[in-house]
Amino acid sequence: MSLFTKIFGTASQRELKSIYPIADKVDALEEEYKALTDAQLQAKTPEFKARLANGETLDDILPEAFAACREAAWRVLGLRPYRVQVVGGIVLHQGRIAEMRTGEGKTLVATLPAYLNALAGKGVHVITVNDYLAKRDSEWMGKVYRFMGLTVGLVVHGVMGPEKKAAYDADITYGTNNEFGFDYLRDNMAIYSQELVQRGHSFAIVDEVDSILIDEARTPLIISGQGEESTQLYTIVDQFVSRLKCKRIAKVDEKEEEDVDIDADYVVDEKARTATLTAPGIQKAEAFFHLENLADPENTTLSHHINQAIKARGVMKRDIDYVVKDGEVIIVDEFTGRLMFGRRYNEGLHQAIEAKEGVQVANESKTLATITFQNYFRLYDKLSGMTGTAMTEQEEFGTIYELDIVEIPTNKPIARIDHPDVVYKNTAGKLRAILNQIEECHKKGQPVLVGTVSIEKSEELSDLLRRRGIPHNVLNAKNHEKEAEIVAQAGKFGAVTVATNMAGRGTDIMLGGNAEYLAKSDLRRAGLSDALIAEATGFAETDDEDILNARKMFTQAEAKYKESIKAEAAKAREVGGLFILGTERHESRRIDNQLRGRAGRQGDPGETRFFLSLEDDIMRLFGSERVMGMMEKLGVDEDTPIDAKILSGAIENAQKSVESRNFQTRKNVLQYDDVMNTQREVIYKQRRQVLDGEDLQASIQTMLHSMVENAIHGHMGEQKHMDAEAFREAVAPFRTMFLKPGELELTDEELQQYDAEGLVDLVSGKAHEVYAQKEQEIGAPLMRELERVLMLRVVDEYWMDQIDAMNELKQGIGLRAYAQTDPVVAYKKEGYEMFENMVAAIQEETLRRLFLVRLRKNEEVKRERVAKVTSESGGGEDVIRKEPVKRVIKIGRNDPCPCGSGLKWKKCTCAQYHPQGTQE
Repeated sequence: MSLFTKIFGTASQRELKSIYPIADKVDALEEEYKALTDAQLQAKTPEFKARLANGETLDDILPEAFAACREAAWRVLGLRPYRVQVVGGIVLHQGRIAEMRTGEGKTLVATLPAYLNALAGKGVHVITVNDYLAKRDSEWMGKVYRFMGLTVGLVVHGVMGPEKKAAYDADITYGTNNEFGFDYLRDNMAIYSQELVQRGHSFAIVDEVDSILIDEARTPLIISGQGEESTQLYTIVDQFVSRLKCKRIAKVDEKEEEDVDIDADYVVDEKARTATLTAPGIQKAEAFFHLENLADPENTTLSHHINQAIKARGVMKRDIDYVVKDGEVIIVDEFTGRLMFGRRYNEGLHQAIEAKEGVQVANESKTLATITFQNYFRLYDKLSGMTGTAMTEQEEFGTIYELDIVEIPTNKPIARIDHPDVVYKNTAGKLRAILNQIEECHKKGQPVLVGTVSIEKSEELSDLLRRRGIPHNVLNAKNHEKEAEIVAQAGKFGAVTVATNMAGRGTDIMLGGNAEYLAKSDLRRAGLSDALIAEATGFAETDDEDILNARKMFTQAEAKYKESIKAEAAKAREVGGLFILGTERHESRRIDNQLRGRAGRQGDPGETRFFLSLEDDIMRLFGSERVMGMMEKLGVDEDTPIDAKILSGAIENAQKSVESRNFQTRKNVLQYDDVMNTQREVIYKQRRQVLDGEDLQASIQTMLHSMVENAIHGHMGEQKHMDAEAFREAVAPFRTMFLKPGELELTDEELQQYDAEGLVDLVSGKAHEVYAQKEQEIGAPLMRELERVLMLRVVDEYWMDQIDAMNELKQGIGLRAYAQTDPVVAYKKEGYEMFENMVAAIQEETLRRLFLVRLRKNEEVKRERVAKVTSESGGGEDVIRKEPVKRVIKIGRNDPCPCGSGLKWKKCTCAQYHPQGTQE
């Protein structure tokens, strides 16, 4: 601790000094609000709304609103927020991150700022990490809001249409980060305003804010549509790669010169998680696929497939990065250990893994819309969050989200003992020490929670415990269905639980066990269905007799177990409380802190210790040669632990190094996405104006004039007058739009009468004339609707292509660094040019479709669809034949003719597509 900190306190302590007086005002109102009747308390909501309408601010009414919400929570839930929870609520209202330890009641904290901000009528979003927590919290905390006259909505997977819109229109909406993000993207793909569900982004409270804004921010949200059929190329390339020789390196300085003498076909850099073909590997690829040069432009697709296949085989590990379940490759979230159903690696990596694992290779997909979590959450006018561990990521929260962190003190002093790490020479020595420690705790009945970094490691440790005869539970992505139950009972006397990463689990570990889950087991044994048990433990309003009876059974069972657990909890406290045993340091200090935070909730005793070895990934990849050398010199054997400050420093530096690298990766992703975000904002803003009913007539007329002007000026250049040949070329695109055959075929002499502006007026005059005539034919209201729908469709088509084009540009732009060019600057410049071209193409295509659109009468549609029934002689049978629907092919003048001649359409003379010498 620095001298400055000792004298003035930490940044959080200094901030809290300004927050405590506000909390004092809330406390001072407690007795006054206790004295109110229910009706008087509920009348406070309209009173607060009226005061806001009369010019008061949310800060003005904060003490009273918090006091009202606090009293409502006590009356409805039997929970009264502690003073530290009120402080946490104030921090959230201020648009900051409240760091509160596990078990401090963050769910209840959110009710205070949510209620206050909902009074403004703009909507509050409370965002959680999974559907279960969103549903639970919306029902449980929703009782408080409903008591106070506010509405509550729930947005989770499966909620659709009007129900989802009603959820967003509610005063407070609970949901998951993925669902909020995808709904934003879906809204910006809508064709009619009735399809929109979200109503803006005013204020968000993000639970497990580090998990959502940091861990998940590396993967953008992508809405995909069906793309090309997946080719056999993935399987063929995987068969080739499976025969190649791989060399793994742990350090950059271990890399060898990639010449023909290297004894490997591809090299895997475990630190950077990349795989690269070597010179021998390239030679083998060229021989296998019969190529002269793999680097030739025409071999780009094959080269990409090979790169993804070597990454799938060399970098991606089964039961660590993904699992194979029911013939499907499912990604494992590296931070929570949960399976990420419905998520796929992009750019063909998922297909490459499917080919490697021998399961069905899924079709390619096309990106329809995409956004990073960083840019989605930066849409909110005010953003706040809660977590038990945020301080280690302070720089990233500040740089990317402009969020500062305030550490909230615990309600009761922390009684947990955090033992220093012990480090062993190798994995074998470490595992023996871990087993001995578990055995020692188990003998005296001290509950143990063992944290592992992967499924593979959890199963290996489980096998060793089984051999020693130690009963235990295993929690990893393969048996996540029992997740909450296993975690809840991890605090029972004598329990041993082996689990993968414990980030964001959402279930408290209580000493002695969790009465709620024991009561659920009773209901299951009584024959109640899982659905009814879920309702019995839920908080939704209901008058269903079955549910009410189930709730009664549950309440009785829970009360019974709470009584019996008291003695069990006392025994667990006597032997030291929950022992957290970390088998390895995670890349992020935050994940280690989350594991530690599982012990010592609400002043309970507990112990934590991490067991490490110099063969652990983080030590192996991020610098342990000096330490290994020291141990060799000292002659330390594999069962002797080292406990030295030099090691603690090395481990922390290794973790900081990884955190810094991951931050740079996310920052880099964001720099590129910021370019796309600027374009996205322009496109989405214009789409929203169209959806909101903006009259496009004036815009269409301006686009028309602009298109003609660009064509004329582009062909005239610096000349005062245009010759006949140049004029023919300038108006050629308009011949298929609004100019009739033979119209405006001016001679050189005639063109001498016009300057550039005169020609623009002449041609655009014709265009406006034809457009007005078309509008008269079909009617103004229908024309306005056509303008709206066609513009949206064209914008969406070209925007999808732009996303793909920008992605392709990003893939290769990094190489510009070799030419001393900043890749991000180059990406911005070229991206802007591509965007300008896209906007021009959108305008031209919209106008082309508006001029060429033809409304078909009902009779025509019927004639095309009705089957022709003809009677044919020859067998005495009636043969029914369906007339094929005519397929209209839209061909641009400069497009290749579909007949296959290889000529442009305007040059081709085939009979198939030029029956009358005109375009069909």
